[in-house]
Amino acid sequence: MVKYETAEFEFAAGRLDQLPPSDVPEVVFSGKSNVGKSSLINKLLNRKGLARVSATPGKTGTINFYNLTGIRLVDLPGYGYAKVSQSEKRRWATLVEGYLQSDRNISMIVQIIDMRHAPTQDDIHMIQFLLDQELPFVIVATKSDKLKVTARRKQLEFLEDFLRDSEGEPIAELIPFSAQTGEGVDVLKGYLEEIDQAYVALGEEATKSEEG
Repeated sequence: MVKYETAEFEFAAGRLDQLPPSDVPEVVFSGKSNVGKSSLINKLLNRKGLARVSATPGKTGTINFYNLTGIRLVDLPGYGYAKVSQSEKRRWATLVEGYLQSDRNISMIVQIIDMRHAPTQDDIHMIQFLLDQELPFVIVATKSDKLKVTARRKQLEFLEDFLRDSEGEPIAELIPFSAQTGEGVDVLKGYLEEIDQAYVALGEEATKSEEG
């Protein structure tokens, strides 16, 4: 069982050579600046200030690691903020793509979009990158509480259609989420529990093999 109460900030890496060893499953959070990544992580962990919400969008240029017993949450820098310099954008891209392409124990990526709007070009680029790299991911649509019932239904239908492949199949599960109401928290926790259980089972199998 995931021990959410043990969650703590572990490390911030601004360069690839600063990445900590990947010794437990990693659940990665990706999305554009100001999409609600920090609020999502805090709500998921039931900790108001663990993941700091930057007052200035695009300011956080590090990969932030949060340690739970047996699982690590990884918060990637937010992308798509226009006022960040091109050199800084390139640094972030090198850092993020280097992390995702390295031989790490990535169990799932939570790709975050804003439910109120169509995915941006940066969102689409990131989703295509995840598909090309064959990385496991779900798509979380934040700020679901900001839409009224009819607008919400129409937007979900639009997103479900948008997020299909050429054969009409969904490319990933779409999870509505609200840091205000808690919608989607249980779904994400369910994924974390599955990842944790699989990791524990793997460890038990390894122990049996060693003893045998």
